[in-house]
Amino acid sequence: MYNTKSSFEKEVARVETRYRSMHEPLVAMRQKLRARDVYGAYQEALNFADASEKLTLIARQLPAYTGNPHAYKATEQITADNLGIRLGFTAEGWFVASIPALLPKKGKSGSADYIRDNMYQALSRFFKGKPPVRYDDCVIIFRHVYARSRPEREYRDHDNIEINMAVDCVAFYVLLDDSPLRCSHYYCSTPGDENRAEVFIVPQSEMAQWILDANSYDGNGVILYEDRP
Repeated sequence: MYNTKSSFEKEVARVETRYRSMHEPLVAMRQKLRARDVYGAYQEALNFADASEKLTLIARQLPAYTGNPHAYKATEQITADNLGIRLGFTAEGWFVASIPALLPKKGKSGSADYIRDNMYQALSRFFKGKPPVRYDDCVIIFRHVYARSRPEREYRDHDNIEINMAVDCVAFYVLLDDSPLRCSHYYCSTPGDENRAEVFIVPQSEMAQWILDANSYDGNGVILYEDRP
């Protein structure tokens, strides 16, 4: 009789392999820092981020391989709690999704999928039991907030940031139509207390007011309310 490994055991082995693969770039990054090789440390930091992302993607699926029927929902909740997406309405009635991370660069599909999945989950929970909200003739505003410790030269060009995943998520829940004739896009960047991305849905007629109000937002962003005023 053959002693075949279970799917769970195989996934655990994959996790162990990925976990070990994170050690090498971490050690190399420390060595580069000691040698004052900032660019080399940057490259190793990218390698470490890539290895961490791959490990996270596998780890997120691991509980389901045990066969527990509650694994998927429990993992969803853990991911949502750690990502910490804030949703709500401003005092003016504008909808906001605040993501405590910078949106990924274009081409980083793994990162985009990670944020997209969690945005859908957060939006689903937020609007459960609430009357539908539909904005028409509006502007989707992407406000990229960079930690003040981050050098300005590391700010990303707006055309190199993956925004389609955020548009798809928000449009599904709050837009009547995201066609170009009914929905415009506006991009801006600003320093703040920490990295985050804010997505505002603002009527076209109130765009000038948003620009004035944005200058007064504190380091934690705008105050959000559970229900639309």
